[in-house]
Amino acid sequence: MATDYDAPRKNEDDSESIEALKERVPDKLSGNVGDEDSDNPSGFELPGADLSDLELDVVVLPPQEDEFTCMNCFLVKHRSQLDHEDASGPICIECAA
Repeated sequence: MATDYDAPRKNEDDSESIEALKERVPDKLSGNVGDEDSDNPSGFELPGADLSDLELDVVVLPPQEDEFTCMNCFLVKHRSQLDHEDASGPICIECAA
């Protein structure tokens, strides 16, 4: 027997009313007020939001003695990840593989 996977699925639970479903969902306002996400304390930002007036403080460190920049992937890697140096510069182990 062939099964039509595109057909809408219905069972006895689908007959519940919207009011019954709303009663089962916990009220978001009845929980702890003031609990903010510790990873995002300023709230949730939607993708594509205008952030042109936002200033970011970024500390840029100079290249360290034990680091190199791979000329293939342009990532800064530790010297232990150096595979070889060619005419263009250092190449990491992952790019050489």
